[in-house]
Amino acid sequence: MDLMIGVAGFAAVLLLGVLRVPVAIAMALVGMAGGLALGGLDSILYLSGTLPFDAVSPYGLSVVPLFVMMGVFAGRAGLSRALYDVADLVVGRFKGGLAMATIGASAGFGAICGSSLATCATIGKVALPEMRRHGYPDALAAGAVAAGGTLGVLIPPSVIIVLYALITEQSIGALFAAALVPGVLATLYYMIAARVSARNLPPRGARRAAADGAPRSGAARLLAVADIAVLFGLVIGGIYTGLFSPTEAAAIGAGGAVLLAWLRGGLKGGSLRAAMAETALTSAMIFLILIGAALFNYFVETSGLPAALVGAIAGAGLGQIEVIILLVVFYLVLGCFMDSMSMVLLTVPAVFPLIEANGIDPIWFGILLVTVVELGLITPPIGMNLFVLKGIDPKLDLAVVIRGVLPFIAADGLRVATLIALPQIVLFLPHLLGF
Repeated sequence: MDLMIGVAGFAAVLLLGVLRVPVAIAMALVGMAGGLALGGLDSILYLSGTLPFDAVSPYGLSVVPLFVMMGVFAGRAGLSRALYDVADLVVGRFKGGLAMATIGASAGFGAICGSSLATCATIGKVALPEMRRHGYPDALAAGAVAAGGTLGVLIPPSVIIVLYALITEQSIGALFAAALVPGVLATLYYMIAARVSARNLPPRGARRAAADGAPRSGAARLLAVADIAVLFGLVIGGIYTGLFSPTEAAAIGAGGAVLLAWLRGGLKGGSLRAAMAETALTSAMIFLILIGAALFNYFVETSGLPAALVGAIAGAGLGQIEVIILLVVFYLVLGCFMDSMSMVLLTVPAVFPLIEANGIDPIWFGILLVTVVELGLITPPIGMNLFVLKGIDPKLDLAVVIRGVLPFIAADGLRVATLIALPQIVLFLPHLLGF
């Protein structure tokens, strides 16, 4: 009976998500209702007073608002335009070069920002007008921006990787190291997809002149991102070498981004207040989801659903590869209806015992999970990045955007297959660094 209540609760959260109820509210309501059904009124009243505090009080979570702050102020520093200009310097002369430059700029901005939605929105405001100005079809332009935005989920520092590390008690540094090569691989596969999608474009002549206000010489373009590159190298390099803890590195990154935004004139007028408000609102949204997930996960664990899932898989006699494929399919389907952070917080506590029971490396699985989850950001019908694009350019037809992301979805499928077939792509760098 308890197990059936657990299954019904999980289905209820999915249904509320489809109905566009905020996932934090959906998980909290179902968690409290399920806890009431399983443990009684006294139990759920006590837990509703303690679990929310326990969910947001761990010291390790302090990296979340700091990395969010780093991304917000990096955007205020004009990073998106500078990165786009450098990426265009490198690949802009090729057919489809502006789409490839969009992917490259998204990878660079995602490395600082750590948020897919912010990367998509920020780079899209720069890249969409440029590609239209040079005759790119809306499908290719929108597909490149939407797909490039997903790199913000994978390339360190990534908020979702941090949350996975905290939920599963894995090393944040090891996961950041493990994500680096797959992040480069994702960028390469997306650039190939952009190049293939642009095969029918007319050949380009000389590389375009820089956009208004952008530096015109190659050296000046590179110099425009040198300070950001130093900041990124300091933050990530400090974590990899053990010079900083992740929390200390996040604090240095946030402080450095504020300083750069001020030096570049990005904090004039009310920009400072707006940036702090954006940081606070984004962080509050994440912590609210964590509170909802804590209440829901208590209910799920009490129902015995994770143990039953492990037992069912063990009883079916499935091997590691079958379990992995089953989980990939599960997350691909779930990604059509939920955002990436909600998927991780909702499912990892239930799925992780299955990973441990089957001897699957938790670091490798974390990167595979984030890879599959980011695919959900561009998967119809409600891939979040698709709607972000509609938000920044209402003239875009959603059907055109969906058609534009299909080659990039194919590239993601190839990348998932590569990570499953060659797990050392993920694991060799953490092992090399001694994690």
